[in-house]
Amino acid sequence: MSIQQLSPQDCSDLIARNSKIQCIDVREHYEYELGNIGFTNIPMSETASISEKFNPAQQTIIICRSGKRAEAVGNLLLKEFHFTDIIIVDGGLLAWKASIDSTIQLD
Repeated sequence: MSIQQLSPQDCSDLIARNSKIQCIDVREHYEYELGNIGFTNIPMSETASISEKFNPAQQTIIICRSGKRAEAVGNLLLKEFHFTDIIIVDGGLLAWKASIDSTIQLD
């Protein structure tokens, strides 16, 4: 059971190599609608529903705007819902935009 932080590039590479990775964006719906990278949108306030919709034994990548909410959700999934392999995108979508896709709309 672990949480690791990976750079946006490492996460992008991991997703490209493994189609079974669960990818969750924990920003609010209005933030997600402004711009996203295709992750499933489940806001932080709905964390409990993540445990119903996703397999806790499967590798899970979590992203938010800067990484803070993703880290909080990751810790909750690990401790309360027994997820075993969680990856936080270091720097969130701000870092993803800076290093991978500058066209993402965030505000």
